Amino acid sequence: MAHGAGGKASRRLIEGLFVPLLCESSLGPLGDAAHIQIDGTRIAVTADSFVVKPLSFPGGSIGELAVNGTVNDLAVSGARAQAIVVTFVLEAGLPTEILEAEVRAMGEAARHAGVVIAGGDTKVVEHGKADAMYITTAGFGCPIPGVTIDPGTVRTGDKILLSGPVGDHGITILLARGELDLEADLRSDTRSVFPFVDALQRAAATGIRWMRDPTRGGVATSLNELARDSRKGIVIFEDDIPVRDTVRGACELLGLDPLHIANEGQFLAVLAPEFAEAGLQAIREVPGGSEACIIGEIQDKPAGSVLAMTRYGASRIVDMLVGDPLPRIC
Repeated sequence: MAHGAGGKASRRLIEGLFVPLLCESSLGPLGDAAHIQIDGTRIAVTADSFVVKPLSFPGGSIGELAVNGTVNDLAVSGARAQAIVVTFVLEAGLPTEILEAEVRAMGEAARHAGVVIAGGDTKVVEHGKADAMYITTAGFGCPIPGVTIDPGTVRTGDKILLSGPVGDHGITILLARGELDLEADLRSDTRSVFPFVDALQRAAATGIRWMRDPTRGGVATSLNELARDSRKGIVIFEDDIPVRDTVRGACELLGLDPLHIANEGQFLAVLAPEFAEAGLQAIREVPGGSEACIIGEIQDKPAGSVLAMTRYGASRIVDMLVGDPLPRIC
């Protein structure tokens, strides 16, 4: 299960097996989408799969999540989603009303995100073999002019921007399963982040170095991947990272770090320092972006690592996610 959690085991699986056997040796740092040339036309392509349990939860459902997750992977790669191809893997005996609800949710999310569902496929497997429903997607988008996402461009002094509170999605899923005796008014943050990326590129296109949506493995894993790929040190100011009280409380009960909890409607960006304030203000002006903040900066040391600092001067190394404390969350 750890190999699917987005942390260290996932990285080893991808880099140790999939990349050597499936990809060209010239492949650069791994990201959320690939930008490729086809007959002189540059397009962005991504693929994703969704196995969330339960299928619906406060704030969203698997159908909506499939669209938003695909759109977001394209957005943080510097592209605007244009079309999605979707595959449903359905368990025999799935009630028609549940399937219809998820198809409706997917259609509504696609219309809201401005993306077309261009085609797909359906497979049905025996009862007990698919846990009701799995969804896979392939997304296609147009690169945003003037925006280049490359960890190699990150420089010392660059600022790290976070679009909002962390951990809402992962803890919402946990509470929806009834596995934790805690009542809370918490909703998943699933949404398209493209409106925020669009505002950011309008305000600071040439200052955007890197972006990522911190889904599986959370903020900690995304920043550790950046530190390794850029060969820079990352310092985050722990007291500046927004975490709702419910999320913090649940993490304390379970011995989890909020920085390792999945998000489905937030993104991280690294900006050149002269563009940081303009970029932050642009995101805050978009509905839902009022809690965006600067949470850290790029430094030379500790190279390849993420260091969290408190206002009192204490510090700790923040590692990538190890294991899978919350499986089946997206």
